[in-house]
Amino acid sequence: MSVGKAFKAAGIAGVVALVLAGCASRASVSDGVAVSSAGQRGDTLTWGWSLPSTWDPVTSAVGNDVHALTLVYEGVTEVNAKGEAQPGLARSWTYAKDGRSVTFHLRPGLTFSDGTKLDAAAVKASLERGKTAKESTIAPQLATVESVTADSATDVTLHLAQVDYQIPLLLSGKTGQIVSPAAAKDATKLATQPVGAGPFILKSYVPGSQATLVKNPSFWNADKILVTNFVLKPTPDPSVAVAGLQSGQYDIADLTASQVSGVKAAGFPVETTDVLPVRVLDVNNTVKPFDNPKVVQAISTAIDRQALVETANFGYGQPVWQPFPKGYVAHNPELDNLYPHDVAKAKRLLAEAGYPDGVDVQLALGKADDPVGELIQQQLNAAGIRTTLTVQTPGVNNYITRRYPFVLDQFNARQSPVQALQVLFGPQGLMNLGKTSPAALPAAVAKTSGYPLTDPAYPAAIQDATKIAVTNMPNVFLFTVTRFAAHSPKVHGLQNWVDIQRFEGVWVDK
Repeated sequence: MSVGKAFKAAGIAGVVALVLAGCASRASVSDGVAVSSAGQRGDTLTWGWSLPSTWDPVTSAVGNDVHALTLVYEGVTEVNAKGEAQPGLARSWTYAKDGRSVTFHLRPGLTFSDGTKLDAAAVKASLERGKTAKESTIAPQLATVESVTADSATDVTLHLAQVDYQIPLLLSGKTGQIVSPAAAKDATKLATQPVGAGPFILKSYVPGSQATLVKNPSFWNADKILVTNFVLKPTPDPSVAVAGLQSGQYDIADLTASQVSGVKAAGFPVETTDVLPVRVLDVNNTVKPFDNPKVVQAISTAIDRQALVETANFGYGQPVWQPFPKGYVAHNPELDNLYPHDVAKAKRLLAEAGYPDGVDVQLALGKADDPVGELIQQQLNAAGIRTTLTVQTPGVNNYITRRYPFVLDQFNARQSPVQALQVLFGPQGLMNLGKTSPAALPAAVAKTSGYPLTDPAYPAAIQDATKIAVTNMPNVFLFTVTRFAAHSPKVHGLQNWVDIQRFEGVWVDK
């Protein structure tokens, strides 16, 4: 089995399993996590997080969906708290000597939550649906997979068009989440009634309100799931987050930076994790005035990223000029401070672009009260980039419609850095609004994919690909994201995950 390391050892801060205080006298230890006996545990955990846009991983167009989908689907592989590939449905995998195929060895006796068999044939059917379904959003990530064969009940082989050692990472996210072939026959039903082999089974779902799930006894790692019932609710409004925790409406709630001090003052623990996502301005470089690279450079130069961190994000996060945070293997240090804040230079760039008297642009926001949007507006206005703010129409996915050419957004990372580059910068990339792509990028990506993740040459190759993409594409990266999770003192066993949130080993007091 080749398991690559996605992170450098001294990488992202805060990637430490937290054994939370309390109840130590009546807790045992399992895999480093304190666990109470079953008779002393509560049976329900309620999580305040985003409900998914769909329960179908093949058609999901929202990166953040992966956290909720992981409750009901298991991937061929998983990523651990550091973002490294590890066994999932497959207990191991083997690459051919020439790197042109990889065989995943499934655990025996797997079943979906509907009781049907999850074998190599089911994995083959699910991956093939991801490649060919009409509305698939993961098909570009499977482009190097020429064919899939079920070699036995437990061995499934992906035959590759080129050497690609990113596959184990790729199959740990939505791309590798396996859907019951029987359920996939009705894609409309699947959007609200998922059938997977994850830790939980969805019992009821009210879109926009609540998802109620129960433990899946046939999940391969069911012994590590320590709650019987799991409730997923939308992230609480800032004005009611504390009240929601105090009343028990939420056991764990995602917070914004502005809420942290208030929630801590109320006596609730807040776990802080520097994660992979970054804030970014999506730019369609086929629409005026963004079709002029000097206008985009002027925008990037006009933005004071450190001020965004200090003022709009309460000091959390780090300025970035690329889609990867420091410490991640794909982060290229040559891109740090690529466009230093310089208002005079921004004005000169505008003049060189043919806009000596300034230019008018419209910046679309996901929600009206995003403080980052207002601060960017002020900074751009100071450089002669007269910016008006507009709120995107609810329910309209701009990655699909491309209605708005200039958008304040968040890139929610991907499990494979090559996949991240393809999503952001590839010609069919979901977040590539202009669908243009640097001519040199495919060769750089192919070179990167040809290195095993443990090869000493791999970091330099992926960092070169990052530089080619960032210096030729219009995306304006802003700062890294910090994830805040407030929780009741009754919650134990939480870990800080840099990528996909998981709940193995998490339990609550009665």
